[in-house]
Amino acid sequence: MKNKISVYLAVTMAMAFWAISFVWVKIVYQAYGPLTTVFFRLVIATILLFAYTKLTGRLMKPARKDWKAFILLAFFEPFLYFMGESFSLKYASSTVAAVIVATIPLFSPLAASRFHGEKVSPRTILGIILSFVGVTVVVLDTSENLSASILGITLEFVAVAATVGYTVVLKGLTKKYNTTSIVAYQSFIGIFYFLPFWMTFEMNSFIHTPVNVDSLIAILKLAIFASGFAFLFFTYSVGKLGINKANIFMNSIPVFTAIFAWLILGETLSLQKLTGISIVIAGLFLAQMRIRKKALNNTQDEVHRSEREERPGTISAQ
Repeated sequence: MKNKISVYLAVTMAMAFWAISFVWVKIVYQAYGPLTTVFFRLVIATILLFAYTKLTGRLMKPARKDWKAFILLAFFEPFLYFMGESFSLKYASSTVAAVIVATIPLFSPLAASRFHGEKVSPRTILGIILSFVGVTVVVLDTSENLSASILGITLEFVAVAATVGYTVVLKGLTKKYNTTSIVAYQSFIGIFYFLPFWMTFEMNSFIHTPVNVDSLIAILKLAIFASGFAFLFFTYSVGKLGINKANIFMNSIPVFTAIFAWLILGETLSLQKLTGISIVIAGLFLAQMRIRKKALNNTQDEVHRSEREERPGTISAQ
């Protein structure tokens, strides 16, 4: 029971850190570009993760045959997901993007079944659909422009595909390596995916931009919590819960974002958002529930059988 609580607490904390990262990103963007933001948060996260794993003796060197998996892992996230999501927002509203991202748990069962043989129950499917509806209610604002070009929608689905692919590769690696080693190598390899893009498009502007303390502190927070702890917690939860049950928690990110925006930025938490939050939470609980009726019946049958066998003088009429 304690282990289950720790797993669900870990995946919830991962979503909370990714949700609040949107607030920190807004602060960073006041001075620096998106490529600069993700590049330096990966550099800082890599230094901290390798320092920790070295000091604790937890660093596991990947086997030669597994390097391809690590390279593919980092390609999916952070690289492909970040590029798809960031550039899609130029061509689609944030509401449309949030709804598309909420389809990640809808696609996950197909990949989980194909590559890892994970089974998905009707109850889990219903929970996934319910949480998707809740996300739509949370992010849907009729006052917002919901327009989106084909390019914007396509790029956002690239981000969705990247996340699904990431969890498929991640699930395989969790069977061989500890959580901190996986995230450390993922961050390290990710640096080299972003380096040429950063040098080409933002390095010059970064050099000539005056030092902004608030933005640098925000990058440090992103490195520690969004690129560090969040991925550590999510990696751990994927290994314990599986792809489907871990990915459905992605739909709690808009919920946490709405709450943090209310607490930190003073945004309104309307009745519509509260209703959507309730629906998302209900969907998460429904998807995580396990039916134990069959197991209970089997246990009761065993008890009755033992009682019959132990009862003295009992002889079958047959």
